[in-house]
Amino acid sequence: MEDPPPSSSSSSTKARGSNDSNTSIGGLNLLNDDLVQNILARLPAPSFASAACVTKSWSFICNRILFRPKLSTALSLNPLLHDAVNEVVNKVLSDPIRPHFAIVNVGSGFELSKTLQLIRGRLGFNIPIIVSVANGIIGSDAVTDEFKEVKWGVLFSGFSGDGYTRNINEGIVLTVGYLPGLKVEAIPLVRPSKASQARYIDDFVMDINEYSASVSIRPFPVAVILIGEASSDMKPVMEKLDYAMPKDTVIVGDERGCFIYRSGNDSRNACGRRGDIEAVALVFAEDRDRISGKIKFHVALSNGVSAVGAKYKTASVRTSSTDSSTWLTARREGQQEHLDGQTILHDIHELLENHIESPDLYIGVIKHRKFSIGVEKPMPRTCIAYHGVVGGDEEYLYVDGIGIRTGDIFQFYRSDPNSASASLTKVHDSLRNIKLEGNSKTSKTDVDNNVDVFGGFIFACYGRGESFFGHVNVDSSPFLENFPGVPLAGIFCGGEMVRPCTTFFGECQEGSSISCCLHVYSTVYLVMSYTPL
Repeated sequence: MEDPPPSSSSSSTKARGSNDSNTSIGGLNLLNDDLVQNILARLPAPSFASAACVTKSWSFICNRILFRPKLSTALSLNPLLHDAVNEVVNKVLSDPIRPHFAIVNVGSGFELSKTLQLIRGRLGFNIPIIVSVANGIIGSDAVTDEFKEVKWGVLFSGFSGDGYTRNINEGIVLTVGYLPGLKVEAIPLVRPSKASQARYIDDFVMDINEYSASVSIRPFPVAVILIGEASSDMKPVMEKLDYAMPKDTVIVGDERGCFIYRSGNDSRNACGRRGDIEAVALVFAEDRDRISGKIKFHVALSNGVSAVGAKYKTASVRTSSTDSSTWLTARREGQQEHLDGQTILHDIHELLENHIESPDLYIGVIKHRKFSIGVEKPMPRTCIAYHGVVGGDEEYLYVDGIGIRTGDIFQFYRSDPNSASASLTKVHDSLRNIKLEGNSKTSKTDVDNNVDVFGGFIFACYGRGESFFGHVNVDSSPFLENFPGVPLAGIFCGGEMVRPCTTFFGECQEGSSISCCLHVYSTVYLVMSYTPL
């Protein structure tokens, strides 16, 4: 049996309800766009995302609000992982942002896989995320907004109670970025079980370039943040990247980390036996459909070592594959006598006898090598590589790492707070010039075209910090003083990586003709700026 047709009164009621609804929506639409923009700009990121779906006009306004790139970061020292994640995620999402990537740095007290699971659950599953263990974290506290450089203690303190070791390594700094005009992806360096080192590094370089070519009009990325596995040797990786990439590609990172990652594209998530993944690169490539302004990456280096004594030439070299160390003898440049490790170190310690504290020692080795990608003709390049000095006896000088050859020239370097302080002053001036030089190219009345520094990241040597300088937040000061209120995050790492490039401020001691990609007792600054079209 069919229902009777609606009466005219009920039809009128429905019509009035429909009109009331339209009037309500129309009322929203009649709101002044500037007022709506003011309201939407105050929403936290989840509510902002929902608001963008209400109407086309609101979506347009939301896109206008997020026209410029944005970095958001927060730090938490809450010892409970779940609470710490909630604190930093709530903070970075407290303003409108659409995350394109996330970098998460934690202490060893937090489980990597659980951290990744919690972060992905809050930020989404379709963005690249790298979670790594750091020796310390740098950033603004999510609760108090106090800026902190937190350097953790030794993982195994030797105390009978486990409370100390459990609590000193718990904390997190989360950084998310929205970079319109760029595409971002996490790409792993995978070591197949039977592949030579040269081959799989070549494959890694080509993977990065192929991704860039797939999303961009140029076959190279604009920037790479590289995190290496603690047991991996990143020197050949950085040397090959430095050779293969154009000078306008920025490459920075942490040489010795412990990480877990997820790519935005699940097909790039390498699955293999433990140890197969030696590094992961967060790759930034220009979007071929870019319609917004220009995002630029700048890098600066604060050096923390000074040269000691004469130069030496290696006379004999032995390599220990067990602990990746090198045993060598040498002679002073211009002399013929072969010197053992004990004699060489005695001479260096004589030069350092007036120093109150015994500094960390390194040798900087000048390497003349040939590089190539695939089957192309090898090309000569010169670089400097630092190796930590382990000790010496009546036979050999013992240093960390491999890759040294007979005939290589080297010099000793010592950790030096005075050199680091002087270098920080130069970095401070260099960072200030980023904006000054950009503004000088535009009309003083055209404020919208000025260079806008919108974020930064720091990779500082674990040996630096308050114990090195005698004051807190010294490494962060060049950025904080030049760009107050601009988001800044960072880590204390096990090896600071940066390759010389067109936006690089700071020269290695041996001059610009010699490339240096892995540094010691240094701090690397990655600064991101934006210039509208």
